[in-house]
Amino acid sequence: MRAFFILPAILWLLLCSQRVISHGDHPLARISIQKTVAAIDNNASIRAFPPTLGANGLNQEWVTVEYSISNPAIDDWIGVFSPANFSAAACSAENRMVSPPLLCNAPIKYQYANRTNPTYKNTGKGSLKLQLINQRSDFSFALFSGGVSNPKLVALSNKVAFANPNAPVYPRLAQGKTWDEMTVTWTSGYGINDAEPFVEWGLKGDEQRRSPAGTLTFDRNSLCGAPATTVGWRDPGFIHTSYLKELWPNVLYTYKLGHRLHNGSYIWSQNYQFRASPYPGQNSLQRVVIFGDMGKDEADGSNEYNNFQQGALDTTNQLIKDLKNIDIVFHIGDITYANGYLSQWDQFTSQIAPISSLVPYMLASGNHERDWPGTGSFYGNLDSGGECGVPVQNMFYVPAENRAKFWYSTDYGMFRFCIADTEHDWREGSEQYNFIEHCLASVDRQKQPWLIFLAHRVLGYSSATFYADDGSFAEPMGRESLQKLWQKYKVDIAIYGHAHNYERTCPIYQNICTNNEKHFYKGILNGTIHVVAGGAGAGLAEFSTFQPKWSIFRDYDYGFVKLTAFNHSNLLFEYKKSSNGSVYDSFRISRDYKDILACTMDSCPSTTLAS
Repeated sequence: MRAFFILPAILWLLLCSQRVISHGDHPLARISIQKTVAAIDNNASIRAFPPTLGANGLNQEWVTVEYSISNPAIDDWIGVFSPANFSAAACSAENRMVSPPLLCNAPIKYQYANRTNPTYKNTGKGSLKLQLINQRSDFSFALFSGGVSNPKLVALSNKVAFANPNAPVYPRLAQGKTWDEMTVTWTSGYGINDAEPFVEWGLKGDEQRRSPAGTLTFDRNSLCGAPATTVGWRDPGFIHTSYLKELWPNVLYTYKLGHRLHNGSYIWSQNYQFRASPYPGQNSLQRVVIFGDMGKDEADGSNEYNNFQQGALDTTNQLIKDLKNIDIVFHIGDITYANGYLSQWDQFTSQIAPISSLVPYMLASGNHERDWPGTGSFYGNLDSGGECGVPVQNMFYVPAENRAKFWYSTDYGMFRFCIADTEHDWREGSEQYNFIEHCLASVDRQKQPWLIFLAHRVLGYSSATFYADDGSFAEPMGRESLQKLWQKYKVDIAIYGHAHNYERTCPIYQNICTNNEKHFYKGILNGTIHVVAGGAGAGLAEFSTFQPKWSIFRDYDYGFVKLTAFNHSNLLFEYKKSSNGSVYDSFRISRDYKDILACTMDSCPSTTLAS
């Protein structure tokens, strides 16, 4: 049955108050929202079923969409809209001279009508299976002709909704400001006037306790520009964070998310578990995964029309398969590539939930989260799509003193991680430079021998084309400002994203290899090994045809890095392919504490024989 009852609203669709700016990266930016017109065809139809999702508590379901049209074309497409009613009531006109009908918001995903229907061009009939996640609102499906350049709304479906759209979903664990604290962040449709959020948790099998959660959200006025403030806007719901304190090291805890409604009833999530972090210096097996630039991908094939983040699901699925052998994850920038289309943040948190609900999921800030002109970003480009850091700062917790300044340190057993924010000034004399030096200088290397520097943009070494072409082989001023700190404090490994590939250097200082070994480093490194691990999902970046002497291994493929500390003296580094989890590159470091104390060039102060 056609949804005739919705047609009057459709005839009054209006344009948002600003025209969307296409940033060229996100498939949703290809849709010419401002050109959309209504061309309702009484002979066309579209319907979706089942109408109710999540009846068994699931927050991710498949929907079947069936449609027909009398004059089919190969560029007809299906848009998924949420909220389902995207009529004039959802936005205001630019001025009183604007004539309906025009679209107000971009869809949350879309797919071509002939995607799985080879006879569609002849028959005008087809069906799709699309995956939906619980995003706090209902859904409708619209059939468009005219392609994405000149969309014409032909038919609109019935509404589809989850049984409880406000349910607590997609928990994200993160380390707190002390080693014995774990934070849990999640999203729901319950504001502080609707319910009291908390986490019920405790040792597995013991009596559970409750820890309250704080609640945040943001609105259009918190953002900085289009499309985030216009066609990309979607209500982010409410983001809750609870702090679980005084944990016993390496002990297994169970937890579940809860909301106490004002009528005394409770809304619960499913049960989850996590293992508490080891205390600083603890001698135990510790396994860390690090990557950048993953983004999100769609299991149903939506939004894939310009090879957009085609490795993201491979990386995610490999991590899920090996999760029993992973203790903590660092995603070092370019998190979702939402680029101002805010619905994508929910979809990303759903994608990683099997990981982030079980192990800490730590972030660094990237250009696609932060950069926007006139907002204090070190770079004045449009890469964040108007987000200017607001969604990531609210959707995820990091133990920074100020989350708008996304730099922080965190200890994990024998590791000290110093995480920089390359979208803010890192140069000598800056606030961040002082933080980096303090992070590196304050670690007790007898307890935590493995000192790791993480950042999004390459501040060390990369022979990706866009770095090699300008002759810098890194961000300008990166090495000049920081290499003396890496050398002075004997940073073992520095890992970056931004360049969408994999590359490993020799131990290096001032462009010169300080050790000619490639796979087994015994004793003093004399320099820092720099690694680019930016190939977790987004479109790959070419290497220069010239491979510098310091570049030991390069791989133009999707993958991630894994560090395994066996004890205070032995570390294994592995680079794994996302496609199959196989190890493509590896090396080991074996040394004693005295090796860390030994002086190398520019790593120790001058000495004197004076008594």
